[in-house]
Amino acid sequence: MPMRLRLAVHGLRHDRVFHLVAINQRVRRNGKPTELLGIYDPRVKPGGKNHKTMEWSVGRIRYWLDVGAIPSKSVVKLLNMGNILKPGSPYHPKSPSVMSPSAPVSSSSSTVSSQPTSENP
Repeated sequence: MPMRLRLAVHGLRHDRVFHLVAINQRVRRNGKPTELLGIYDPRVKPGGKNHKTMEWSVGRIRYWLDVGAIPSKSVVKLLNMGNILKPGSPYHPKSPSVMSPSAPVSSSSSTVSSQPTSENP
């Protein structure tokens, strides 16, 4: 059963709240989760709180990552901001500008000339 860590959307139209859940990847976005791991409220509340809030269970998130659950891209960003995932973790996207050293480029026999040849057969 492939598990994912992803966000489920709850709340009214302009007052969304996201639940961080561990869920089977074949289940719809707001389906019944296996476990609720945290709540993310992206809105800045008036009256004192000048920051977004994220309440989560760090131990349970690390458990699901150790078991093999794959986080979504948005969850990776949140876990990175909360210092749960380190920058060298396998869930971060690879940078496309880095060339792999295992595939050297050879230019000996594979060059094609764009000049017309003067030989007539």
